[in-house]
Amino acid sequence: MSKTLRISEHMTRKIITATPDDGVRETYFRMREAGIRHLPVLHGAQLIGMLSDRDLRRPDWVDEAPDLSHDYQLDDSLLVGDLMSRNPIAVHTYDDLSKACALINEHGFGALPVLDKGNHLVGILSKGDLVRAFSEILATNHLHSI
Repeated sequence: MSKTLRISEHMTRKIITATPDDGVRETYFRMREAGIRHLPVLHGAQLIGMLSDRDLRRPDWVDEAPDLSHDYQLDDSLLVGDLMSRNPIAVHTYDDLSKACALINEHGFGALPVLDKGNHLVGILSKGDLVRAFSEILATNHLHSI
C-alpha cells in the first residue's frame, strides 16, 4: 500500500494568520512563539498575502543603523500589509505534492498556502511538511521492497 501524494494528507491544518493591519512587532513575536516562519495574510476570509521571516529582514526597509547589530526592525508603525508578498501563489487540497515541490523550487518559497475547492484557506504546506511526507513515503516504499 503506497502513501498518497495529495497535499491534503500532508499539510499543516493548524494555521496562524495575520491581517494587513497587524503591527509587524506583534506579528513577529506571534510567529516566534508559534515556531513558524510563514504566515498567511487574510482580509476577512480572503487570502491576500504571505509574510515570511525573510520579509521582516528585507534590507529595503531595515534601518541603516551604524552598527547594523540587529537583523529585524520590529516597529509597530510598520504593518503586515507594508511588508507582505501580495497575490500569493497557492495550492489546493486535491493537488499532488509534485505540484507543490515544483512551485517551491521554481519560486524559492518556504511554504505555500493551501486552499479548498471554494478557495478558502484551510492549511499551509511548508518545506518541513514535504520532508516529512517524503520520509514517510520512502520508509513505506523501503518496507515494501524488503
